[in-house]
Amino acid sequence: MESIDIDRILLELECLPEYDDWVYLQKAKEDPKREQDFTEFAYNIPYTNSVIEKLNMFRTRVMRLRSKTCYSYHKDPTQRIHIPLITNESCFILLDKEAIHLPADGRHFIVDTTKMHTAINASWEDRIHLVGCFQ
Repeated sequence: MESIDIDRILLELECLPEYDDWVYLQKAKEDPKREQDFTEFAYNIPYTNSVIEKLNMFRTRVMRLRSKTCYSYHKDPTQRIHIPLITNESCFILLDKEAIHLPADGRHFIVDTTKMHTAINASWEDRIHLVGCFQ
């Protein structure tokens, strides 16, 4: 896939309702029972939706990790695609106890979140990623 225009995604995300730490960009048609049920686009954000579609993502969300915070150490049932939108050198994913920085440079990253992991924001700025499952 060619480089992802993260500025264009950020511009489209400005139309979303206010959210605290995440907002789902895909919803389920009916009562969801599996992650794969989240395939319907929730918002009219054409470029962002086209990126999600090209990467075969589902259960996609915008995730904000506030400054000076981290998630619990955990495993997910499936791997995730991360598209960093806003980040800096003090933001990491700790994957199997190895710190990995994902730059906001227009690439997407496949992260094996079936392994123990967490995200750490050791900076003074919020970190924002587009995160979804994929097939």
